[in-house]
Amino acid sequence: MATVETPGQQRVVVKEMSWDPITRIVGSLGIHTEIDFTNQQVLRCWSTSMIFRGFDIFMKGIDPRDAHFITSRICGICGDNHCTCSCLNQNMAYSVKPPKLGDYAFNLAESADFMFDHAIYNDCMANVDYSEQMVKETNPGVLARAERTPAPHSDVHGYRTIADIMRALNAFTGDFYLETLQVARYTREMYCLFGGRHTHPSTILPGGCSADITHQTLTDYYVRLMRYVDYCKRSIPMHDDLYDFFYEAMPGYEQVGYRDTDLICWGCFDDPDYVDYDYRNMTDWGRHRYVTPGLVFKGELITTDLVEINLAIRILLGSSYFDDWTNEATFVTRDPLGNEVDKRHPWNKVTLPKPQARDFTDKYSWVASPRMFDRRDGSFVASDTGGGPFARQWVTAKAGLLDIGYLKATGHSLQMVLPKTGFMPQMELEWRIPQWSNAIERQRARSYHQAYAALVGLHCLEKALVEVRAGRTRSWKEFSVPEETISVGFHEAARGVLSHHMVIRDGKIANYQPYPPTPWNANPRDTYGTPGPYEDAVQNSPIFEENGPDTFKGIDVMRAVHSFDPCLPCGVHMYGGGKVRKVVHTPTGMA
Repeated sequence: MATVETPGQQRVVVKEMSWDPITRIVGSLGIHTEIDFTNQQVLRCWSTSMIFRGFDIFMKGIDPRDAHFITSRICGICGDNHCTCSCLNQNMAYSVKPPKLGDYAFNLAESADFMFDHAIYNDCMANVDYSEQMVKETNPGVLARAERTPAPHSDVHGYRTIADIMRALNAFTGDFYLETLQVARYTREMYCLFGGRHTHPSTILPGGCSADITHQTLTDYYVRLMRYVDYCKRSIPMHDDLYDFFYEAMPGYEQVGYRDTDLICWGCFDDPDYVDYDYRNMTDWGRHRYVTPGLVFKGELITTDLVEINLAIRILLGSSYFDDWTNEATFVTRDPLGNEVDKRHPWNKVTLPKPQARDFTDKYSWVASPRMFDRRDGSFVASDTGGGPFARQWVTAKAGLLDIGYLKATGHSLQMVLPKTGFMPQMELEWRIPQWSNAIERQRARSYHQAYAALVGLHCLEKALVEVRAGRTRSWKEFSVPEETISVGFHEAARGVLSHHMVIRDGKIANYQPYPPTPWNANPRDTYGTPGPYEDAVQNSPIFEENGPDTFKGIDVMRAVHSFDPCLPCGVHMYGGGKVRKVVHTPTGMA
C-alpha cells in the first residue's frame, strides 16, 4: 500500500489485522489489532475466545471424589495438571495426607510433564517464530546478519552460526525440531510411570498415587531423566545465543511483548516433610514448595503467603459474556482462619453465561477477567503468569527460600547444577532475574525451566528411592468425605497458575471453580477498562517486521502472544488481507 507525503504533512495508515483463531486446547483464541504501519506500532489489541464449556456449571451436585476424573477433561494437554490440582484440593477437603512416596509420585509425574511441555512448546511451537524459514519471510536482513554471526556457545551445542541455530528450528525439517519430538516421547513415558496415562491420569488420586512404585519404576525414570539432562545442557546455551542475537540485531526488541512485571505464581512440588494440606498451615507448607508461591506488583515481591494470595483473588467481568452474580447466594464469608472472603472470590463466584454478539466496544469474549486485589491502594491488577516459567523463576529467585542442592535461590538468581551424564560433564547454570518482562525473556525462562524441572525430578527421585529401599512402599491413604467443607488446590500448569476452589455441602459439590493459566493471560478488558495481559503486551508493541501492510505476517505480534504459551497451538490462521481503518493526516513534526 503506497503512502503519499506532501510538504508539512504525512499520510498515516492505520489498518485492522486479525489472527483468529489462534487455536489452542484451552478454547479458541483470537487476536484482533489496529496497527499504525507508518510508525510501525500496534495501537490497540483485543483478545477473544468464542468457546464456552461450563465445567463449573455441571460440576455442581456431583460426588467430589469424581472431581479429578472430570476436571482432567478440561484440557487435552494440561489434563494431568487439572487432575493433580483437583487431588490437592480434595486432600485439603478430606484432611488426608498421603504417604511420602505418594507426594513424591505427584512431583515426579508433574516435573516430567513440565519437561515434556516446555521442550515441545519451545522448539516445536514458539521457536518456529525464530526459525530460518520464518525470519527469511519477515526479516531477511536479520537472517543475512545471522549467517555472519558466530554462535558464542557453538562448542557446547554444535551450531556454528546463529543462522545454523535458526535452521535447526525449521518446522518439520530442522534437526533440533526433530530431536525435540523424540524428547517429547520419552518424557511422556516418564509421566506415565506414575500417572498411568496422559492426559487423563488413572493413578493420580486424592490420598496419593495408586501406581505400583518399585525400584524398577524409579530406575526407568532415572534413565530417561539423565537423557533429558543431556538435552538441557545443549538446549539452554543454544537458546541464550539465539535470544541474545535478536537483542543485538534489532535494537529496541526488548519492547516486543513488554508489560509491567505484575506476576502471579501459586508454587508447586510440595515437600512431603512439611505439607499436610491443612489450609490453616498453608502459609508454612506453601513456602516450603520447590517452586515458591508469590505475588509481584510492578517488580516488587509483595508476599509469598498462599493464604494472603488466595484472599487477594477477584473475578471481574466487564467485556465477558456473563451476568454478574452479586445478587446470588454467598457460599463462603470466612476462610478456615477466620479471614473475610470477598463476594468476587472464586469460592463465591456463580457462573451465569449470557451468549451475545461479539462487540469490541462492549462484550467480546467468554473469558472472565481474574484480577489480584492490591489492598495497599484498592486497585485490581491484571497480573500475568509470565507463560509459567518466567513467574515461577522470578518469584523463587527473589524469595531466596529454595535450596535443594541442585537448585538454589540467591535473592537475585537461580543457581542450577546439572550433574555429569553419559555424554557431557557437570554443568553449572545461573538464571538471573531479567530487566524486562517481555517476549524474549519469557521464552528464555522457559528454556532454563526445563533444567529446573529436571533437577526437581532428580531431587524427588533420590528421596523416593530412600522410601522404597526402606520398605515404605505405600503411596496412598484412605479418606472419608465430609458433609460440609471448603477447600482449594494450588498448583502450576506448565504455562502458569492453576487453582481449583471447591465448596462441599451435604456431601456433594455445591460450587467448583477451576482457574487455569490461560484465562489469567487471555482475559479481556475488565469492569474498569483495564486490558488483559495479552492485550497489554501487544498494545503499543513496536513492529520490526520488514514486510509492508499488504504482505504483513505479524511475526512480532505472534512472538508476543506465543511467549505466554496459551496452551499448545493446533494452528495459526489469519483471515483476509485486512482493510484500511482510517487515514489520518498530521503535520510532519507531530508524526
